[in-house]
Amino acid sequence: MNPSESTEKEILKKVLTPLLEDFDYWFSRSSSLLESQKMGFLSVDEQENLLQRIKNAQEEVKTSIMLFKITDSQVGVETKILFSWHQLVSECWQIARKWRLEKTQLTTES
Repeated sequence: MNPSESTEKEILKKVLTPLLEDFDYWFSRSSSLLESQKMGFLSVDEQENLLQRIKNAQEEVKTSIMLFKITDSQVGVETKILFSWHQLVSECWQIARKWRLEKTQLTTES
């Protein structure tokens, strides 16, 4: 392996490893929240659809992590895919924030 390949591999490893772990973490948290709580501002279908999209993305992330590890950091993830995961995580954050706000309002009204 030439020095530039080694450097590229190390950069990819330093950047992609924590990024994939973050996606896995946030998808896991979001999935747990949606499975355990009813979001009053989402219809049942909307909540189920979001949960399914999260689970699909989480499987993609897990597969990417596995491939990244078994190929010794030789494969990456297309930017387009990373961007779609980022958008989904952002959507999850917005849903969680809205749920916390709704929960807080219900608590203060009681």
